[in-house]
Amino acid sequence: MRTPPTAPAPTGSSTRPYLIRALHDWCTDNGFTPYVAVFVDASVQVPQEYVKNNEIVLNVGFEATSGLKLGNEFIEFKARFGGAAREIVVPVDHVIAIYARENGQGMAFPVPSESAPAASAAESPATRGAHLSLTEPVATDGSEASGEPPEPPSGGRPSLKRVK
Repeated sequence: MRTPPTAPAPTGSSTRPYLIRALHDWCTDNGFTPYVAVFVDASVQVPQEYVKNNEIVLNVGFEATSGLKLGNEFIEFKARFGGAAREIVVPVDHVIAIYARENGQGMAFPVPSESAPAASAAESPATRGAHLSLTEPVATDGSEASGEPPEPPSGGRPSLKRVK
């Protein structure tokens, strides 16, 4: 008796936008400030003067944004940078981490492979998240920012905790 051929398993849509929304909700529900780290290339609309090493960290809390939309393809909102309102558009696949500013808990994602800077053989997009080094967060809280983000209560920089 012949076994019928099996169809390839459907891959479905990316889980990244769902995980980003879930962690944003978790941060908000617990009184934490959600930050996203973004890999910046030509498809990302952010103030370029705040980009360092092709990365920017943004406060995506409701208090710091206006019209926040956490969609399946893009994260869109308006925020103030140095007193000037700016339109921000980030492709979801360029989000490399979302975490709570206060305790660093969150999730890291691989850098988009088609956009990743030239990496050594030892540093592939899949392994880069294991030692993710975030740039300084950008103040997007509507105040006249001095360029320095508020310090976390612990006195150190936010960091990601890798949870297996």
